Amino acid sequence: MGKCITGIDLSGSYRVYLAITTDMVEEARKIHDTTPVATAALGRVLTGAGLMGLMLKNNSDKLTVLFKGDGQAKQILATANALGQVKGYIANPYVDLPLNSVGKLDVGGAIGIGDVTVIKDLGLKDPYVGTIALVDGEIADDLTAYYFISEQQNTAISLGVKVDRDLSVLHSGGMIIQMLPDAKDEAIDELEKMLSDLPPITSLIEEAVNEGKGKTEEGILESLLNRIFGELKDEYRVKVLDFKDLNWLCDCSKERLSAALMTIGKKDLQEILEEDGQAEMTCQFCQKKYLFDKVHLEGLLEEIKG
Repeated sequence: MGKCITGIDLSGSYRVYLAITTDMVEEARKIHDTTPVATAALGRVLTGAGLMGLMLKNNSDKLTVLFKGDGQAKQILATANALGQVKGYIANPYVDLPLNSVGKLDVGGAIGIGDVTVIKDLGLKDPYVGTIALVDGEIADDLTAYYFISEQQNTAISLGVKVDRDLSVLHSGGMIIQMLPDAKDEAIDELEKMLSDLPPITSLIEEAVNEGKGKTEEGILESLLNRIFGELKDEYRVKVLDFKDLNWLCDCSKERLSAALMTIGKKDLQEILEEDGQAEMTCQFCQKKYLFDKVHLEGLLEEIKG
């Protein structure tokens, strides 16, 4: 299970979404059999999308985050909704690059030069679509820039994935701080100073988890929140609002894959039926395989004709 703690500072200057996503990212790693750098890249995108999904207003709202670049990873896509349900994939899970110049997994190098697109489906006639050029491909900086450029929102985003020696996910998590319309200038100054001195989010999670043995997920998140914001002036400290679930969930089904199969068109479907007599489709998110036999394919062809 994964959890997110949400809060607002006492002066009403900013709100916070802070999550530990270790289990969710480990689930994705197992499904996609990712290399360490691919795990870090996909994990950051899943965590970022998950937090952004929780910021949506209605339970039926959902969003998609797509990173596309000229690096080995090619593209990373994640979808999330307001209920904290997240799924995603990386086009090339076997990216293998040396560590970057500071000895970290080279997520920026894996993605390369490209852009990030955010699609929000809010139940309106058309979805909202915003695209910006990538800042550095490290995910957090790119999403921060997206909010500033596309939504005119001052936002600070921190994302991290620490991979263990056995290639499993040791720690993963993220934080979004978003300024509110009536933010006080002093609050902004306080946050900027705090963020400039902040250790990597995975280091903070590791400390909170190690010290929180025996605590609930909520208790560990509260400790993590206090660890990050506890030194601010009293009026800018964070009041906890809520705890939300944040978990991997793929909602694929045979019906959805049938609809996808129909999009290839009557001619190609007829060809598959005549040459193979069946079709197998794999969900790109969870890798589950669906077999469509001759009867099913004939039924799809009838639907297209109808």
